[in-house]
Amino acid sequence: MVSPFLYTVDPARIIFGSGSVERLAEAIGTQGCKRALVLSTRPQQAMAQEIAAGLGPLAAGLFADATMHTPVEVTERAMAAFADAAADCVVAIGGGSTIGLGKAIAHRNDTPQIVVATTYAGSEVTPILGQTENGLKTTVRHSGILPEVVIYDPDLTLGLPVAMSVNSGLNAMAHAIEGLYARDRNPISSMMAIEGIRALKDALPQIIKDPHDTGSRSDALYGSWLCGTVLGAVGMALHHKLCHTLGGSFDLPHAETHAIMLPHSAAYNAVEAADALKPAADLFCGSLGAGLHDFAASLGAPMALRDLGLKEAELDRAADLAVRMPYWNPRPVERHAIRALLQGAWEGARPQ
Repeated sequence: MVSPFLYTVDPARIIFGSGSVERLAEAIGTQGCKRALVLSTRPQQAMAQEIAAGLGPLAAGLFADATMHTPVEVTERAMAAFADAAADCVVAIGGGSTIGLGKAIAHRNDTPQIVVATTYAGSEVTPILGQTENGLKTTVRHSGILPEVVIYDPDLTLGLPVAMSVNSGLNAMAHAIEGLYARDRNPISSMMAIEGIRALKDALPQIIKDPHDTGSRSDALYGSWLCGTVLGAVGMALHHKLCHTLGGSFDLPHAETHAIMLPHSAAYNAVEAADALKPAADLFCGSLGAGLHDFAASLGAPMALRDLGLKEAELDRAADLAVRMPYWNPRPVERHAIRALLQGAWEGARPQ
């Protein structure tokens, strides 16, 4: 028997497939807009400039200072650029940093957002904004934060470095795994979560073998869309709290932190959420924490927080912050247990 549930569909328009970036001008027009401020990070500025040039007069300017963890001071500069360009929408080209900046702008002025996703972050299909101020990362959830249009063109991901592909793919998987045991999970979100995990599990090893294989790149984008949609549909738990703490307060890189923490947070909840996690555990030889650790190692992903620059002496503070105002979680969030989890993640130990 299916238990009672509530399922809310986020109203975003998805344009998927090779060459779909050619429909960007059309997407801007469907929002009733004529002057788009194009957003990117510095490393993706050249791609953004090329796409902006193709838009002609629809491109009102380019802001290429999007930054990891969406610092409020960067958003304030982007807001000034938006006003100076007399823009009426934003086009975010890239991954989580750029998408986050677009969301931060829209959260403040309600401008339409179009995203051209070039990584597997998944945040482009969520109504969630994470932003950092004074060394603390906080999240806001609101329907107005959700981008109106998302373009997934696998051709734009062919040059995505293998390491970044792996880390952002594991980041996306984390959304889906937490979605499986979310307090407000439902049969639809769980079905999407398992399909997204499966798609990424199959695609990432193939991308390592041939980074220019369009089929594998397409499958990975498909998986990331599903995993991101799960993140947007249900609440998150311990894993995301830990990653927000480590990223916002210790400035650790976003995707790499998710990749390292995922096996440990999954193992932490493995007993209390065993029934919900069983379909995912079956994909990883029955032991989700250990299986995810072995899978990440086989991909050459980062395995230890110490390799990201976190000092062992900082683990106590990280544990204190992580248990402060904790997210709901199927297993109680206890300080001594979180401290032990962080120690294992810092060392890169295989979860038991």
